[in-house]
Amino acid sequence: MSQSIILHSPWTWQQGIQHAIGKLADQVENPRLEAEIVLSYVLQVSRAQLYAWPDKLLTEQELKRFQAWVAQRAEGLPLAYLTGWKEFWSLELQVSTATLIPRPETELLVKLALHRVAVDASDSILDLGTGSGAIALAIAWERKYCHVLAVDCCEQALVVARGNAQRLGINNVDFLHSDWFSQLDSQQFKLIVSNPPYIGCHETLDPSVTQEPLLALLAGEDGLSALRPIIEHAPVYLQPGGQLLLEHGYRQGQEVRNLLKLRGFKEIFTALDGAGLERVSGGSMNSE
Repeated sequence: MSQSIILHSPWTWQQGIQHAIGKLADQVENPRLEAEIVLSYVLQVSRAQLYAWPDKLLTEQELKRFQAWVAQRAEGLPLAYLTGWKEFWSLELQVSTATLIPRPETELLVKLALHRVAVDASDSILDLGTGSGAIALAIAWERKYCHVLAVDCCEQALVVARGNAQRLGINNVDFLHSDWFSQLDSQQFKLIVSNPPYIGCHETLDPSVTQEPLLALLAGEDGLSALRPIIEHAPVYLQPGGQLLLEHGYRQGQEVRNLLKLRGFKEIFTALDGAGLERVSGGSMNSE
């Protein structure tokens, strides 16, 4: 059947899903789920509504858009960039090609941060390289009396992050255009968190991330070119007894612990992600 005939045929929602499943079968892990997600975003309905009204017809405009999105997904465009949204810490976040797509393993960084901040605390917290704002907004959402400062060197990413904060009504977070600490004055924080780039330039990238911003992924020859300066300068911006938490690659735990020790951090640790891989390391400064 030719493309023009397809576009003018009356398709039901269910037929659209079956078409997408066939297109995505060899490209994604769960083609039915992704087909349903794409169609629900095209139609602006819930997946439950897709099941409730499977025989409802797609308009020609809806069908064209749906087929275009399915084709893009089959070519490797991340689902989050297609829909423009990604859930993180139960928050629905807008994302763009200027931001890294938030990942489930990064929620470990949020959990560790929250464990170190009392529910009624009014601490100052710094998020370095905020991207879409995922980490900063999750912490600010859970610790409403704290003030979170989120910085990024990419203005386009900050536009997305500010938009997410405004839409979610999270008012205890501010955003600053800064290359790591460069635009900070003499501010000090109880906690500094970061999910910086940590992939070495010569490492083979997973195909699923090749369309994400390389600035947020690659970090020099050994993957440590962002982690090193963060660890080096963090003590200046930490209050006495303050702590630093860093996400890193699963093979970088020992190197990050060594860097923390050399810089004078104490109580150094590494936490494992859900897959049992070393994912977040941190330490604290003396309270003296």
